[in-house]
Amino acid sequence: MWKVVWAALLLLATVCVQRGYAKEAKGAQSLGHVSVVIVGGTGDLAKKYLWQGFFQLYANQVSSGYSFSFYGGGLSPNDKATPILFEVLKGVVCPRELSVERCALVKEQFLRLAEYRQLKTSEDYQALGKHLTEQLRQEGIVEAGRLFYLSVPAFAYADIAEKINNSCRPTDGAWLRVVLEKPFGHDFSSAQLLSTQLGASLKDNEMYRIDHYLGKQVVSKILPFRRENSKHLDLIWNKHHIERVEIVLKETLDAKGRIAFYEQYGVIRDVIQNHLTEVMTLLTMELPSNLSNTKEVLKNKLKIFSALQHLDRNCAAIGQYQAYNAEVQEELSKTKEYFSLTPTFAGIMVHIDLAQYEGVPVILTSGKMLDERVGYARILFKNDIFCIQSHSSVHCKPKQIVFYFGHGTLQYPAILVSKNLFKPDLMDTEWKEVTEHKDVSVLGLPISDYYVLTPTVEREAYAELILHIFQGRKDSFISAENLLASWSFWTPLLQSLADTFTRLYPGGADNGNMLDFKLLGREVTFANEAVVMVTQDHMGGSGTESFQVMQGKYRSADMVSAWPEELIVRLAADLQVAAENAVREGGRFHLALSGGSSPLALFQRLAHHHYSFPWRDTHVWMVDERCVPLTELDSNFRTLHDHLLQHVKMSYFNIHPMPVQMNQRLCVEEDSGALLYESDITQLVNASSFHFVLLGVGYDGHTASLFPGSKLDARGNSLVAFTESPAKPHQRMSLTLKAINQAQKVGVLVMGKSKHELVTQLSRVKDNPKNWPITGIRPTSGRLVWYIDYDALLG
Repeated sequence: MWKVVWAALLLLATVCVQRGYAKEAKGAQSLGHVSVVIVGGTGDLAKKYLWQGFFQLYANQVSSGYSFSFYGGGLSPNDKATPILFEVLKGVVCPRELSVERCALVKEQFLRLAEYRQLKTSEDYQALGKHLTEQLRQEGIVEAGRLFYLSVPAFAYADIAEKINNSCRPTDGAWLRVVLEKPFGHDFSSAQLLSTQLGASLKDNEMYRIDHYLGKQVVSKILPFRRENSKHLDLIWNKHHIERVEIVLKETLDAKGRIAFYEQYGVIRDVIQNHLTEVMTLLTMELPSNLSNTKEVLKNKLKIFSALQHLDRNCAAIGQYQAYNAEVQEELSKTKEYFSLTPTFAGIMVHIDLAQYEGVPVILTSGKMLDERVGYARILFKNDIFCIQSHSSVHCKPKQIVFYFGHGTLQYPAILVSKNLFKPDLMDTEWKEVTEHKDVSVLGLPISDYYVLTPTVEREAYAELILHIFQGRKDSFISAENLLASWSFWTPLLQSLADTFTRLYPGGADNGNMLDFKLLGREVTFANEAVVMVTQDHMGGSGTESFQVMQGKYRSADMVSAWPEELIVRLAADLQVAAENAVREGGRFHLALSGGSSPLALFQRLAHHHYSFPWRDTHVWMVDERCVPLTELDSNFRTLHDHLLQHVKMSYFNIHPMPVQMNQRLCVEEDSGALLYESDITQLVNASSFHFVLLGVGYDGHTASLFPGSKLDARGNSLVAFTESPAKPHQRMSLTLKAINQAQKVGVLVMGKSKHELVTQLSRVKDNPKNWPITGIRPTSGRLVWYIDYDALLG
């Protein structure tokens, strides 16, 4: 405890010399002692923001009569973590208003007041509680309060809160404040459970759920700006004047280093459900009569949540940057077959069921690996002026108010009002008007076309919120009701998107217009659906049929495209032509068919419409098979039998199921099932070259049972191999790329809107069989034809 007293005395002596004893002595009257404990005190957040924020608090408050002690807590033992903590503390930066001499002194004393403590067990927290109480008793210091900042994963909150409640509560009359970092749950149910668990140990007024966006100066200025400029805004803040509201957070970084968290949460849970949603409520809520009245602000926020219209999957467009899946596999030690559907980009349209905002779309969008780092909220107003000649006139340009959070082209936080709206009022000295501008543009307008307001002194968000916690202000924090209302709104959308495939995008400037989305009524779709590069050769058929089947090029190979029914008719006809030619030339037609749902319509077409098909001279082979008994519904052969083979007349000896079950066991290497099937192919198929191989392609780019990450080259000259699937049943038997590429003709059938994103991505990627096995299909001397229906091609 001596170091607390020594630090206070040394500071008091110094400030008396520097600023005059009488003035400082009055400020130095004891207001009590504050103990600050950062649990997770050597973690990334603490290193980047928290210690700097608490140092600024100390520097600003130490002369006001409070004394402090600081503890960095963690799971590591003291001897290991103490050096790490003090390396962090040495890097804190003084506020600008401190002189060099005073800065050095304050920083030195801050280091003296800090220590590391292991906080792992209940006994550790008991020891901390005893230490804090004994410290006060020995020195006779009155306690003001205890502040615990939980910079740890959310799953640890309830346990730590219980330990604080049991062992570390302050003395009577002092306050307890426990700060909780997001995420506050994963969905409504988990947030509700966490709220109940925390409520068993802490009172609601003791919990500070922090959303650092509410500490950003521009965000915290939204309500005051609306109040200060109400004479202008009251007339236009409604559906008659607002065209749309955009709330945007773009990041250039990937998710590396945060994959364990990100794979569970994704972009919507990470930033949209919290940061952007809070901004939305501040922009659209009814202005409270007293901006500092926490209860009234919450009441008006809850009115907005209750008026938000239900979201479903049609209200969102989601994407994932291309390298993300590989990063997940690496950081989480997943197999190469693991396939993540976690979105790293989302564009979402929200509507508010209030007369004031009826029909006004509120767009919330965020993503990683985008072209720039920037955050802003834009209110775009309708422009009722039609310009005939002077299109450069200020009246012809967009009318908008931009709350610019920082970064981007402007590089500083600001509120921008286009000059064709009004000149905003300045009501306090903490903000100033910028009159000298760099030559930059912001959202379509040169900076000179805006009135620009910016903070007089820029302050970091965490430092602002730490000050509010110290002051006991809760207007910048998330209440339990606010939290549950938000999760109640977002959970249905998250559930509807759980199994939705994302649009893949390369990242950065290479994204081009791939992520642009458009609003169609109450639906959101990507604006550029028909992005597949197709060159048209000719149109097949005659008359009205001329517009039903299109031939062209896809990935430098032949492509046939049509509506689903016409495509199946064309593929069946092509198969019969190939069969008749093969029988005419060599007496046999060897056809290899794959599993999946896409060929079912083809099987039915062949069975019920192609009575002249030369089945007696056809040998049917399997491209791949699941390691299940052939009589089970999951078997590819069972599907082929039920939909085709039992309906046509062909010799039993011409049907070649894969031998996945031998010696009363499934797919055991020692049984040599793959070698046996390869032997049959070698003996019966001339040069092991099938006349026609029909393939499908999975969402992850797999074909046959050749999956991303599998060692395709390791199979050498084998024609058949055992493989592993990421989906059950995991074991498979499959033709290899060598066997497929020896065929005279290979057809790839792709059908359905759900395959559009895949078709789009495949049109852009280079040959990379390791990650995209389908790109390894390159017939040696045969012909590759893609059969793609319009739903898959155009979306």
